[in-house]
Amino acid sequence: MTTTAGPPGAQPPAVPEAQRTAAPQGEPAGGRVRRLLRAVPPIWLVLAAVIFLIAWRNPTFVEPAPFLAFLRRCAPLAVLAAGQVFVIIAGEFDLSVGALVTAVVVVAARLSDGDAAHTWWLIPLLLAAGALVGLVNGLVTTRLRVPSFIATLGMLLVLGGAVFLWSGGAPRGSLADNFRQFGRFGVELPGLGQLPYAVLILLAVGVALWLLLSHSRFGHQVYAAGGNPRAAALSGVDVRRVRTAAFVISGLSAVVAGILLGGFTGVTAEAGAGYEFQAIAAVVLGGAVLGGGRGSVGASVAGALTLQSVFTLLNLLGLAKSLRDAVQGLIIIGAAAYAAHRLRRSG
Repeated sequence: MTTTAGPPGAQPPAVPEAQRTAAPQGEPAGGRVRRLLRAVPPIWLVLAAVIFLIAWRNPTFVEPAPFLAFLRRCAPLAVLAAGQVFVIIAGEFDLSVGALVTAVVVVAARLSDGDAAHTWWLIPLLLAAGALVGLVNGLVTTRLRVPSFIATLGMLLVLGGAVFLWSGGAPRGSLADNFRQFGRFGVELPGLGQLPYAVLILLAVGVALWLLLSHSRFGHQVYAAGGNPRAAALSGVDVRRVRTAAFVISGLSAVVAGILLGGFTGVTAEAGAGYEFQAIAAVVLGGAVLGGGRGSVGASVAGALTLQSVFTLLNLLGLAKSLRDAVQGLIIIGAAAYAAHRLRRSG
């Protein structure tokens, strides 16, 4: 049998996706199951295992009402992670999101002061402010060449100081009921209880960002900017513009997370404390590489759900709340090490 070789350097013909994923003829059922499991991002399997452990300790957890309430608590962090993953895939960090969440809650309470009529102009104002914070982070990082870790750490301090000075150290005012409804209430479903608005907003934001990252030219440019910035620039990608846009998306997601969190917890000067590190932990849990170039919105949301599930399990086991930071640090180290190991193997 003879074969015809292509020209030197020619790429092999593309194999259709359906053909790549189709089961080989005569493949046993066990092999088919293992192949399907390998195609699932590991974080979903970890999430399923943690939820199983929680349900084993507390069987009522998986009933519709308690589980939907759990998803409502997870929604702010999941939205934050869905925005943070853009920055991390682009090869940067955003440490300012926790302070921005706090600023959203405190500023909204001060400006609305419980007046429902203020809500509908206040939300666009907050979104514009979040986009501005992201834009400043992006311009300082890309134009002034300040490392994003330093630039966003500085923004964290600026926002924290500004909120403290403006509020006098204690939040003033209150959030209107129609502002809080996004984080507190939902749609009543017969037999299931209340489907929280926060879950619906998470689904809408998650799908929109997933489409943007995975099915748009901009999304491909984000991956290129983080994976190999020089090659991306030589191929015509404006790396600075792409990275700045990623910071803007992160800022907008922080505002949405702040609106949901304020509705759920109320006004507090510590509303977003620690959320920047939880968001990074969720993204890394989802398989993103801190050097850039790899990650996904869906896996990052799963990472946020897993992180909250682990905290819920620790509470059920009666462990001290102070262990959360230690566990979170171990999760970041372990997930980053695992992601680096997978990167080396695939390379």
